[in-house]
Amino acid sequence: MAIYYLGVKSFGRSAGTGGSVSTSAAAYRAGERIRDQRTNRIYDHSDRSDVQYKEILLPSHLQGAASGLDWARDRANLWNVVERTETRANARVAREYVLALPHEMNAEQRTVLARAFAQEISDRYYNAVDLAVHQPRSDPRNFHAHLLSTTREVTAAGFGPKTIAEMSGLQRFEQGLPRAAEEQARLRERWAVMTNEALREAGLAARVSHLPPGDAVLRPDARPWLPRVAWEIERRGEPSVLGDRAREQFARHRELARERNLQFGQPDRTGGVLASARRTAAEVRTQAIEEWRAIRAQLAGAATEASSRGSETERRIGDLRRELGRDDFAL
Repeated sequence: MAIYYLGVKSFGRSAGTGGSVSTSAAAYRAGERIRDQRTNRIYDHSDRSDVQYKEILLPSHLQGAASGLDWARDRANLWNVVERTETRANARVAREYVLALPHEMNAEQRTVLARAFAQEISDRYYNAVDLAVHQPRSDPRNFHAHLLSTTREVTAAGFGPKTIAEMSGLQRFEQGLPRAAEEQARLRERWAVMTNEALREAGLAARVSHLPPGDAVLRPDARPWLPRVAWEIERRGEPSVLGDRAREQFARHRELARERNLQFGQPDRTGGVLASARRTAAEVRTQAIEEWRAIRAQLAGAATEASSRGSETERRIGDLRRELGRDDFAL
């Protein structure tokens, strides 16, 4: 198998420091000299020799804007506008996707692959994506790409609102969007699919998988991990929304791990075919919205009865609100 990696991280200012972040990150990844106009600091990485390719990609629907987007195609200007636009002391100014590129492919094939994924990111979030493809420094297999993206949508007139990637869990529910963890899982799967398609087109037998090794989750005694608040509620014999959701995700993860092992010639350790089928993305979103509305209605009804039912109802309402405050959890 070829090497698979997709890492996501965000860049934000530390509250009260006012330090520059995106201008420094862009200069380092592109191997350029950029002066931050807000702080007058200079970040000079023009001596880098391992930057193989760099480009700023913009949403496809703005291609007709032509010269109106010149401000975003200039790297130093783009990230200086980012720094000026984000006025909060603890603002998130950029989000980065780091990709491992198959060393089995040649330089042109790796660049085409990284550029295609960067364009998909830009088209999905309507933002600017600053792509830099790097050659290995030590390990000869370590070809990789940095996709430094803006946290706001790009328009011909300047920056617009924050992208959907920056929305809170509540905002995502109300707009019918998948949870943040689900969003990243889909991106990881999409990167694996695109990489395998590129490897196949290049005539290479190597393949990648976005799924972790399935041994742990496929053990007969494996159990889903529950958030502490869900465990406490179920310990008292009461139903838990997060607990039910954790078990559903565990079942899907187990099925995917089994499929992955079969795909790569590994034995099935589940002891049989799992009955549950994977639900479509539309079904998942619909169920999430229905659950959220039902819980909100339950909270509203419980609040009106709190005065008569006393402290026991108040404790239950607190448990539900604590559950809803948890945006995501790991399995």
